[in-house]
Amino acid sequence: MCTSRSVMRVAALFLMTGLLCGCASLFPRDVVPKRLIDEAELTGMPNIRVWGDAPPEALAALSTIKQIRRKPNAAHGRLGQQSDELNILAISGGGDNGAFGAGLLVGWGDAGTRPEFDLVTGVSAGALTAPFVYLGRSRDAALKEVFTRYERSDIYDPGVVAPLLGSGLVDSSPLESLIAKYVDDQFLRDIAMERRRGRVLLIGTTNLDAQRPVLWDVGRIAMSNHPQALPLFRKILLASASVPGAFPPVRIKVSVADRTYEELHVDGGVTQQVFVPRPSTIIRTDVPTKKAAARLFIIRNGKISPEWEAVEPGIFSISLRSISTLIKNQSIGDLYRIYAKAEIDGTDFNLAAISSTFRATREASFEQGYMQALYTEGYRSGFEGYRWIKAPPGIAKNPKPLGHFSSSASPPASQSAELR
Repeated sequence: MCTSRSVMRVAALFLMTGLLCGCASLFPRDVVPKRLIDEAELTGMPNIRVWGDAPPEALAALSTIKQIRRKPNAAHGRLGQQSDELNILAISGGGDNGAFGAGLLVGWGDAGTRPEFDLVTGVSAGALTAPFVYLGRSRDAALKEVFTRYERSDIYDPGVVAPLLGSGLVDSSPLESLIAKYVDDQFLRDIAMERRRGRVLLIGTTNLDAQRPVLWDVGRIAMSNHPQALPLFRKILLASASVPGAFPPVRIKVSVADRTYEELHVDGGVTQQVFVPRPSTIIRTDVPTKKAAARLFIIRNGKISPEWEAVEPGIFSISLRSISTLIKNQSIGDLYRIYAKAEIDGTDFNLAAISSTFRATREASFEQGYMQALYTEGYRSGFEGYRWIKAPPGIAKNPKPLGHFSSSASPPASQSAELR
């Protein structure tokens, strides 16, 4: 949840303290040796993950889409109607700004034009959104609740823990409990059912030892019927949303040659603010020799335009502003990378971001009033027909209304400014 101001403040404090004291961890673990990192697997659950920076053919192993029978009221039409077109959704990190994406998706669903996505990916706050959207409109009420009902104390214990006493400055057990409240046995069974239909749900984390992104096919985890499937599913969501330094990293046990090791996984946004396999690498089992047409929807839970702010000369203000600027520009870099590949593949690129005209502010992270206002803004945009941005900042292309992909209408002035 990379843009939460108070969380980033304590993360900056942790980083500076660590540089000054260089203290050793009080919680030793068996680290996977470098020579074995590509062989590490979870016992009884093979082929459930891949490096996020792996070659396209490796990513394709997690992106095999079957021809599926559409559910009633899906945007593609009647039940049983087939389409060669892929609908792909990628949801970024953003901390409490995740309320925007949640609102947009629920509003889009209530408008009756939200498609059933063949592939859904999520990072950080997006990882907490993606499973609900993957399961469809029946989970929209729960998605709204996650991003409008809870406060900071429901996400983490704001009491600061000295860096010498652990691997994070705050206690993330409230978020762990919140995930467990929604992700139960029935939730897992529903995920497994959709994966069997051929749809894919990928969640991104960061392997700290390797400094590399990891993509988890959590649908395959759900299908495994392994006794540890539910705890692992929850751990992956927690890890993807765990800001390193502020939240403790999540330890995941793996095995190599009958020996058990522990990996450390943190916020997927550390390595990728948003990700999606190239549509050209996705394997269609029903049309294996045919290139699939694709519509790609990216929700960036943040603003992509520069935001002026008078920065105080203190070290915390400077550090906080620098980190938030770094994250914003990292996310824009991710968008350019995805856009370039989409252009090569002929993929219909659609981007949503918080408008530069949204002015609500908050004094601390996860304030209910702020999140409710942002959710309402997203919901209104989704319900009325969001004018999707057709390119990252600096590339002038007209937005198109949600659900009307042949429109050539000019964008509103506020969104035109975001494209410049």
